[in-house]
Amino acid sequence: MIEKSFGSSDVLPLWVADMDFEAPLEVAESIKKRTEHGVFGYTAVPYSYYKAVIDWLKVRHGWEVDRDWISLSHGVIPSLCAAIITFTNPGDKILIQSPVYPPFFSIVKNNGRCLVNNQLKISQGKYIIDFDNLQKQLSEGVKMMILCNPHNPVGRVWSRDELNQIGELCLKYNVMLVSDEIHSDLVYPYVKHIPAGSISEEIAQNSITCVAPSKTFNIPGLGISAVIIPNSRLSKMFNKTVSNMAMNMSSIFGPIAAEAAYKYGADWLDQLLVYLQGNIDFLTQYLKDNIPQIKFFKPEGTYLAWLDCRDLGLDQKELKSFMTNKAKVGLIEGTAFGPGGEGYQRLNFACPRSVLVEALQRIKAAVNDRTT
Repeated sequence: MIEKSFGSSDVLPLWVADMDFEAPLEVAESIKKRTEHGVFGYTAVPYSYYKAVIDWLKVRHGWEVDRDWISLSHGVIPSLCAAIITFTNPGDKILIQSPVYPPFFSIVKNNGRCLVNNQLKISQGKYIIDFDNLQKQLSEGVKMMILCNPHNPVGRVWSRDELNQIGELCLKYNVMLVSDEIHSDLVYPYVKHIPAGSISEEIAQNSITCVAPSKTFNIPGLGISAVIIPNSRLSKMFNKTVSNMAMNMSSIFGPIAAEAAYKYGADWLDQLLVYLQGNIDFLTQYLKDNIPQIKFFKPEGTYLAWLDCRDLGLDQKELKSFMTNKAKVGLIEGTAFGPGGEGYQRLNFACPRSVLVEALQRIKAAVNDRTT
């Protein structure tokens, strides 16, 4: 796969947003136990799965949700697609905020909707929302806003004030708020993740929130997520679409693994976050001391580093070639994330520190070789 993606097998891969770490032991044991049953027919999702989701959201994020609010899904992106199909019509405007996760662009365009981009701004070394432009855009007929919280790739965890402003503007202009919160558990001690649907009752009734254990516990291949819809009318509409699309059937292993992760994975996650924080600190200092041409936006959440490589003086094609062919490091080029990504690269630091050290040493050597 590395050779297919980068044209060479000796590229160090730090691009896909999953981790190099094994999932919690309890997750593996739950799958092993179910495998020993030997029969893998159709299955129903037990209430215990939903209870695990409910308990996790309450303890981890202070959000109390009801069982009736939760819809099962194979993943966050399929859920976003289902929301688009359910609550908008072809030609309707849907707003996103670049630079942002690449599928946000395709799910809007491929479903025949009109993309509106509220590009994020940089202020004092931090990404912020252009609220003046956001209000103007929402007032011009936007039907849905897809929020990324925490934001991939820039690593912002939106504050309560920011989320309240977003929610109130969506209410004012009758815009549905759909929040992708797949990275919500991967936040660092200096911030707190706040679910968009928890801000107020009014905002909750106009919101859809997508969560999953996939990034948190490194189980994306098991295809399980939850969609939280407090508004019963919207929930019924969404579930009808999911049923019509035959997306309402689950695999055997997804709910079992998710339940185990949510019930027993808190200590594992806390240890992971300490390690990831160490990688952030190392990456920050290494770039400062050895590759000052590359700036690093310290993330508040996610395990993704958004690297500002513009001072290398390379255009996008040259930058991609430099990282792949000279440094032999496989990253995602910034332009994949839309306007505002020019001159950037995204690096996944959810790996052993030795791997991160190797990647940075390769980049340093390539930079030094270019400047000598």
